[in-house]
Amino acid sequence: MSKKHAYRTERIPAMRRFAVDAGYLGRRRHTVHGLIEVDVTAARQRIRQHAAATGEGLSFTAFVIYCLSKAIEEHPHVHAYRDWRNRLVIFEDVNVTSMFEVEFDGKKTPLPHVFRATNRKTYLELHHELRGIQHRPHAGASSKFMRWFLYLPAFLRRAFYWAVMRFPQRFRDQSSSVMVTAVGMFGTGGGWAITLPNFTLNLALGGISQKPAVHQGEIHIREILDLTVSIDHDVVDGAPAARFVQTLRSLLEDAHGLGDLERT
Repeated sequence: MSKKHAYRTERIPAMRRFAVDAGYLGRRRHTVHGLIEVDVTAARQRIRQHAAATGEGLSFTAFVIYCLSKAIEEHPHVHAYRDWRNRLVIFEDVNVTSMFEVEFDGKKTPLPHVFRATNRKTYLELHHELRGIQHRPHAGASSKFMRWFLYLPAFLRRAFYWAVMRFPQRFRDQSSSVMVTAVGMFGTGGGWAITLPNFTLNLALGGISQKPAVHQGEIHIREILDLTVSIDHDVVDGAPAARFVQTLRSLLEDAHGLGDLERT
């Protein structure tokens, strides 16, 4: 029998509807992207030293979320919402959404989780929260809300998203205006990623590679993180965005928050 037209079909997981909705909602945003390189040698060394001394592997993503939250606290407009009256809504606490690969309906798929009030948490608190999600992914994936929401018609799901974005004060506990995506963990070497523009601030962690770089006036081999910062230009101007990126870069390169590990 001829196999000229051989093929197979697979059922698309229901969780993929989140990605489709994200693309639909982000199509009207005017997003600017910054591709930057960050020297994370000091942070990676401290994390490795902690693992060697205690046997505990610490989360690099949690470290980035910690530094990001401190930078947002200093430049709060980068996580502002624009409400239905065309006003900026700026919360004192920073909520950060991140994606985790979990098994849903028998297939691995990304699931969002909102870290709440990250600017009030230590690095270790964020690390333990993140590890808890990774070790118990079924808790989020099997929630009743997730089950019924994904099977709503597209226009109802998008009406809900519209309400979240236009009335952020009412949906704060279930939402955020900041997204962190860590794609570098699934490969080796450097590389950038451009995320869907459905948040005011998107941070995509690409790969980490070893490169020659100037450190303390001399050229050394350093660990360089490829980082993509995407900001909604309808909400944030270029100059404040640049100042925010500089603060974030300084915090990451100084291994901010990891000094406490030496005393634990």
